[in-house]
Amino acid sequence: MTRCVMFDCDGTLVDSELLCNQALAVKLKDLGIVVDAQSLVRQYRGAKLATILGDIGLRYKTKIPDSFVPDYRALTASLFNKCLRPIVGVKSALDLIPLSKCVVSSGPPEKISQALRVTGLAGYFSDRTFSSYVVGSWKPDPGLLLYAASQMGFSPSECAVVEDSRLGIEAAASAGMISFLYDPEGITPPLDLPLKTVFREMSALPELLRLDAKA
Repeated sequence: MTRCVMFDCDGTLVDSELLCNQALAVKLKDLGIVVDAQSLVRQYRGAKLATILGDIGLRYKTKIPDSFVPDYRALTASLFNKCLRPIVGVKSALDLIPLSKCVVSSGPPEKISQALRVTGLAGYFSDRTFSSYVVGSWKPDPGLLLYAASQMGFSPSECAVVEDSRLGIEAAASAGMISFLYDPEGITPPLDLPLKTVFREMSALPELLRLDAKA
């Protein structure tokens, strides 16, 4: 039975995927690499920044300078302050979920904290936020989720993971947790992975969790 719900942050709690990749596209253009932000979202959703930059460097035969990441982070933070919004319906959904909740994100702690603060979601999670940069484990490795479960005081079988990426679903499967894929645009291809359900509106999540608890 699910007793704890683990939420990814980018693209699941906050509508940040396009903003992050707009910042990435701007900084890549400074290196002479022209790429569309939407295509970056489709190709690299949920991936570790170092992995993304490594792949881009190989594809375009370009060395990514040491200054790239801090410059990119600064631009992303500026866009968050100006434009970041919560996912539609997520506040009402969180209000209706009477279970323990935490955030499990591949982003740095500062980014997670800013995203939750700017969107008014920080109060739902307090200090129950877990970052790959602290744990040293990035999805699809299950280490972050298993660490979060341990810190929250639940077994993996008592945890449900809410994600918007294949990498996150893979991590949940490896951790022995059920998962719910948030796919608002209905474009995610079928996944050959254990998955509880795919849903398109965050308002549907409380009932899906309630039905799971009764199953």
